[in-house]
Amino acid sequence: MTRQIARLSEAVSTVRDENNTGGDRAMNAAPAPSYSTWDELVQNWQHLDLPDKAWRAEIIEETIVMTPPPGPAHNMIADVVHRELVGAVPRELGIFQTLGIAVPLRRSIFIPDLVVVPRADIPGRSDPQPVPAERALLIVEITSKSNADVDRKQKLWSYAQAEIPLYVLIDEFAADGPAVFVHSEPHEGRYRKRELFPFGKPVELPAPFDLTIPTDEF
Repeated sequence: MTRQIARLSEAVSTVRDENNTGGDRAMNAAPAPSYSTWDELVQNWQHLDLPDKAWRAEIIEETIVMTPPPGPAHNMIADVVHRELVGAVPRELGIFQTLGIAVPLRRSIFIPDLVVVPRADIPGRSDPQPVPAERALLIVEITSKSNADVDRKQKLWSYAQAEIPLYVLIDEFAADGPAVFVHSEPHEGRYRKRELFPFGKPVELPAPFDLTIPTDEF
């Protein structure tokens, strides 16, 4: 995704980045105000005034991150993965693209590109609380040039510390060429296993999914 990171009271400048899947991106950055409790941080996230309903708001280690809608390339990758997951997960599991995931230890609330969570763990319509990250069974993030390090580092660390069983990073901008990285076996804040699948090679997801995802359309 492309990212706009800004203090809510500040104006942001926008530049064109033709290599980003989301198009325009704002470059100004500032941390959110300091909060004494996790509940205050969550309340701030719940009441952020977004430029448009299509935008997403995340808090990454107390930094407010507002994201405009992604572009066609990003959406095509998300569609391929989503279609494969629909045929593999049981009905009691949901596949979401706009679900808030809370990692209090990292002072963060993420909205993954795709996340699989038991439907029973989703809050009701009257409760806008983010879902505890440890409820997630699988998270997928799709990088853009401007946010790749966030997905590779901050989110990798956070998801491992929350012991999310599978973290799939689809990284078009990886140093050795576009690839999918499947992180599994979280233990003491780290993933003990990482598998690399270059674009064009099918991605094999382990149990409980036991799923093959084609990447020839990535």
